Amino acid sequence: MDAHTVASDVDELRQFIVRLSRLVEISLSLNSTLDLDSRLNFIVDSASDLLASEAASILLVDSRTRELRFAASTGWKREDLDRIPVPVERSIVGTIFREDRPLILNEVGLGGGSPMIPGDVVHPEIRSLLGVPLRIQGDVVGVLEAVNKRSGAFTELDQQTLETIASHAAVAIHNARMLERVQRAYDDLGKLERLKSDFIAIASHELRTPLGLILGYASLLKEDASADEAEHAAAVLNSAMRMRTLIEAMTNLNMLRLGSGEMDFSRLTLQDLALEACEEVREAIEAKWQHLNWRLPRNPLEAHVDGPKLKLALVNLLINASRFSSEGGHIVLHLQPRAQEAWFVIEDDGIGMSEDQLERVFMPFYQVEGHMTRRYDGMGLGLAIVRAVAEAHKGRVWAESEGENQGTSVYMAMPLSM
Repeated sequence: MDAHTVASDVDELRQFIVRLSRLVEISLSLNSTLDLDSRLNFIVDSASDLLASEAASILLVDSRTRELRFAASTGWKREDLDRIPVPVERSIVGTIFREDRPLILNEVGLGGGSPMIPGDVVHPEIRSLLGVPLRIQGDVVGVLEAVNKRSGAFTELDQQTLETIASHAAVAIHNARMLERVQRAYDDLGKLERLKSDFIAIASHELRTPLGLILGYASLLKEDASADEAEHAAAVLNSAMRMRTLIEAMTNLNMLRLGSGEMDFSRLTLQDLALEACEEVREAIEAKWQHLNWRLPRNPLEAHVDGPKLKLALVNLLINASRFSSEGGHIVLHLQPRAQEAWFVIEDDGIGMSEDQLERVFMPFYQVEGHMTRRYDGMGLGLAIVRAVAEAHKGRVWAESEGENQGTSVYMAMPLSM
C-alpha cells in the first residue's frame, strides 16, 4: 500500500470521525429546545454544513391536500415557505416520498422536475441532489434533501449521514406533534373546567334568591303556626337548610385545589371569626333542636389568615357536626392557644367514627355510609374543603373518636405566625 493510499484512507477516517462527532452534537442540541421551528432550522443548517452542500430543506406532507410543503430551508423564513406547495406526483422529492427510498442525483441539470422553490430563489440551478425519506413510526411524513454538493459528488457516506440526520428530524417532529396534542388536550380541559366553574357559579347564584325566600317564610310559619303546622314548617325549613348546604358545597368546589396564590391574608382576631361562623350556622342547628356552644379564650388570639376562607372551614366543621348528630345533640366549638398555634376543636356527641374512617373522611366525596343506605345528607366535600383551607394556611386537620355512637372531635391547628 503506497503512501498516497494510506493518506487517503487516513483522510477518509478523519472525515468519518468528524461527521460522527457532529451527529452526536446534533442529537444533543435537539434535546435542548422544544420549539419545532428552531429544531428544524438547526437540522437543515447542520445537514448543509455536514454534507458541504449549498442548501438543505425539510418538506412535510400536508395531511389535507397531500402536497409536500417546506417546513425549513437554509436561508428562508418559515412564513415564506408555507405558501409554496410541491406536488407529490411531479417532483423529485415527491418520488422520494412516494417510493419511500433515498435518491442520489449528481447530474440533475435544469429540469422541469426541480424540487427547489420556483421563482426568486437563492439556488435556482440544481446541479446535484441527495434526498431521504422522513419516517415516523413506519409512516413516511416528508423528505430531507441536500442540494448542490460544493465539491465533487454526493456519496453513500453522505446518504448514510443524511439518513441519520433524518431520523433525528423525525424524532423532533414526532415529539413536537405529541407536545402539541398534549397542549391541546390541556387547553380543552381548561375550557371544560371554566365551563364547569361558570355553570356552578351561575346555578348557585340563581338558586340563592328563591332559597332565601323559602327559608324566610318557613321560619315565619314555624314561629306563628300551631304544633302540627309548625312540624310541617320545620320539615320545609330543614329541607331548605340541606339545599343551602349543597349550594355552598357546589360553590366551593374550587376550594379543593386551593393554593397559596389564591389566599388573601390579613391579621385578624380568631375569636371574631369563630363567633361569626357560629352565628352563620346557629339557625340551621337550632332548626334540628340541637344545642350550639362555644368556649373561647378571653385574651384576643390574633393570626395572619384569610378570614373568609377560614370562616368557611369553621362553618363546614359545624355543619358536619350537626349533620351527624341527633335531635337534642350538643355541639361545642373550642379555641385553644397551643405554643405557636391556635387549635380549633369542634366536638359533637353524634354517631362517631371507626378507626379506619378517621383519615378517609377528609377525602373529597367520601361518604361515611354507602350510597344505597344513606341516612345523612351531603356531598362529602365539607371536610375536604376544611383540609384544603388548613393546608393553605400551613396548618393541619385531623379527627378523633372513641368509636361508633361515641361522638367525634375534629381538630384544626393553625400557625399564629406566618
